Amino acid sequence: MDIHFLQSASWQAFQEALGRKVFFREGEGWQYRAILEPGTRLAPSRLYCPYGPTATDQRTLTTALESLKALAKSLDVAFIRVQPLAVENGSFSCENLGLKQIEYSQPTDTWCIDLTQEKDAIVAAMKQNNRSIYRNYHKKGLSYRSSVDPAEVKYLLTFLHQTAERNNITAHDDEYLITQAKTLLPIDAATLHFMEYDGEVIAAALTYNTDTTAYYAHASASNDDKHKKLAASTALVAEIIMRAKDNGRTICDLYGITTSEDKAHSWAGFTRFKKSFGGYHQPLSPTYDLPLKKGAYNTYAIAKRSSALSKKLRKLI
Repeated sequence: MDIHFLQSASWQAFQEALGRKVFFREGEGWQYRAILEPGTRLAPSRLYCPYGPTATDQRTLTTALESLKALAKSLDVAFIRVQPLAVENGSFSCENLGLKQIEYSQPTDTWCIDLTQEKDAIVAAMKQNNRSIYRNYHKKGLSYRSSVDPAEVKYLLTFLHQTAERNNITAHDDEYLITQAKTLLPIDAATLHFMEYDGEVIAAALTYNTDTTAYYAHASASNDDKHKKLAASTALVAEIIMRAKDNGRTICDLYGITTSEDKAHSWAGFTRFKKSFGGYHQPLSPTYDLPLKKGAYNTYAIAKRSSALSKKLRKLI
């Protein structure tokens, strides 16, 4: 089965490096890795299966969920969170499986580039401006390089902090990405990518790697006005795509888009950006909760809805 990176042994190694317990189970036509997330003041304990279980059909998915429920009961958790992938035809009965769809966890849709094409075809599918940037970025003094040195994640962290401050959003703690770099880079499960100008890094990205797929996971660029006209981020994504092709991968997953037509949607900008490289829409799966302790779960769900409503109201004030 073709599993998502967040269900891989490499992701398990990263989660364990963060001090979390991860449980791996498999059977005929199914498998999963589930992360134990202890309860907090705001949320009860749960097992979390990001982009999992992976199952071939509804029958094997049912078996996987029964395994998860048995594991969850042995750990005394309140609920299970899943996002089943690879189910035949992408469909299954939520009601029959006791699953409750929630608004968001991991993205439900992504944008992919088919790397089995010839290089010329991959470049030709990009928007004209992207093609021009890719073919000519070196003439502007830009240069690309990659790295597997965990210490160099510092460049990405700097730009992510700038982006978070500019857009008034919360970024991951530094330790989260530092641990990713220390865990994944040495085992070829991730790569750092950089665009440099006059010897200075001005754009950075971290990709996850499997044998078949490169995932464009984290990226940001210099906030300096003098660098914006260089289009370093566009050049960097194009290079990531082409280097993944060179490294024998068959898919470049640009990791998360919205299917909303609302131009004001918070993901509209980066969705347009990702689509400008050509490729195709890949539906994944909504996220579902499977409550085991219904009282604790219902209290949590009501609190979540109240919090979301409060945030919406504050935006209107």
